[in-house]
Amino acid sequence: MSIWPGGASQLPPVENQNQEGNTVRPKIKNFQDFWCGIFFIGLGALAIYLSRDYPMGSALSMGPGYFPSWLGGIMIGFGVVIGGLSFKIEGEVNEGPGLGEWAFRPWIVLPATLAIYAVLMDAEVGFVPSLIVLITGCALAHKDVHWRETILLSVFVTAGAVAIFSYGIGLPYRLFWWSD
Repeated sequence: MSIWPGGASQLPPVENQNQEGNTVRPKIKNFQDFWCGIFFIGLGALAIYLSRDYPMGSALSMGPGYFPSWLGGIMIGFGVVIGGLSFKIEGEVNEGPGLGEWAFRPWIVLPATLAIYAVLMDAEVGFVPSLIVLITGCALAHKDVHWRETILLSVFVTAGAVAIFSYGIGLPYRLFWWSD
């Protein structure tokens, strides 16, 4: 016995007919947003999966698994919203899916910049030069780099990070290679 109307034994297709009788299907209008949503969902699920063995704690007494679990859930939420907004409903069914325009420069520059930042921090070059290299390197991922804005951004973000992490929280980061 089937639970679907008309006695169908499988799921009905995901398409409807509009008022003119044409078949209407959801279609991806922005592939970059779609894949960004998929990436956020995967990254959030990975964060939740990897933090499953840590004690969760509570909001007042957070355990080591609290922050990555919540951050993973927030990432999944962002992924669902961004991925969902990439769709549009359109009546034309003949158009095949395409990859759209992809910029491979950010895919290469951003991970390389993060790796360089990690190496500089591990080599104890200092928090300030490492962070300036990170921000400047991330700006290089864009094809139109505005150097004045990049330098100002790196100076002010680095100053804010030093104020928050070194002086505010008191994390023991070495600010420069010559400082203690």
